Amino acid sequence: MRTIGKNRGLARLADADGHFRMVALDQRPPLFDAIAKAKGITRDQVEYSDVTAAKRLLVENLAPHCSSMLFDPNFAVPAAIDLLPPRCGLIMTLEEHRVDETSGGRKSRAITDWSVEKIRAMGGDAVKVLAWYRPDADAAVNEHQKRFVREIGQDCARHDIPYVLELLVYPFLGSANHTADYVESPEKLPGLVIESVREFAKPEYGVDLLKLESPLAANNLPARDGGAEAKAAQTEFDAIGDICRARSIPWVLLSGGAAPEKFERVLDFAYAAGAGGFLAGRTIWLDAVLKNFPDRAAVSASLRKDGLGVLERLNELTKAKGTPWKARFPVFTDIKREGDFARAY
Repeated sequence: MRTIGKNRGLARLADADGHFRMVALDQRPPLFDAIAKAKGITRDQVEYSDVTAAKRLLVENLAPHCSSMLFDPNFAVPAAIDLLPPRCGLIMTLEEHRVDETSGGRKSRAITDWSVEKIRAMGGDAVKVLAWYRPDADAAVNEHQKRFVREIGQDCARHDIPYVLELLVYPFLGSANHTADYVESPEKLPGLVIESVREFAKPEYGVDLLKLESPLAANNLPARDGGAEAKAAQTEFDAIGDICRARSIPWVLLSGGAAPEKFERVLDFAYAAGAGGFLAGRTIWLDAVLKNFPDRAAVSASLRKDGLGVLERLNELTKAKGTPWKARFPVFTDIKREGDFARAY
């Protein structure tokens, strides 16, 4: 009987047709870096007020044009919760952007003093968690990540709120291409992405919506033209679609900062495999910040022109090719008299 909240929450994330057209602005280090480059300073010189000012501009200009937005509690909420339109769904991130990096892999943790309970209490429509994961990481690290994801899933079930899980493969500490930030590797192994999805699509984790990276690097994707390369690429996306379909879990694509035309190509493959939308951030708004901050008027003008241009193309592609999500509410065959529902729930 505790699925009503999850269904209504997912409905808040999607548009009226069931497509997930979502904008992410919970980014912390990527936005810190963009502001630092724009101002010609180092990351540690970026001020809190700069971050909140940038996030307020993003919400002000983009929120009316998407079905939901992804906020973080420490910057986005105090910056712009007053600007979020009533019909725009609110996804709240739970994970700390600082991870415990070990030689065997990354360990995630929640933001200090933040919880599923607080997200539900503040009126959030969904909880989002990013879990860095590699099937080939140290066994103890992977057990930590699985427990982290599982326990949050239990909290989301307890509070009847949708659980959005983001999975990202990462380079090991000490590897030639190591970075603490998410930069898509051109040598990405599709199997690492697919096996990660296979693990966390299991019912024990309680995931309601998967936010996934492309199994193949966006820059290396061929045109979806029916050729041999395109067919080979499609099989990788289809593998993800098959897993999610078998578990009845809707899935969306993250942009990872890919160039807009490259991300549109990713979506074309993903939609053919059954994806239901996108949860994209930097692809839509990064250039506006990089090229114009701290000139707020110039940032807004760029967002209204170029940022919205990207977002609207993504919206149209999603409406045309994305797989719509439909709520599945419980059937109340056991409710026979007044009080039965209240007692059972």
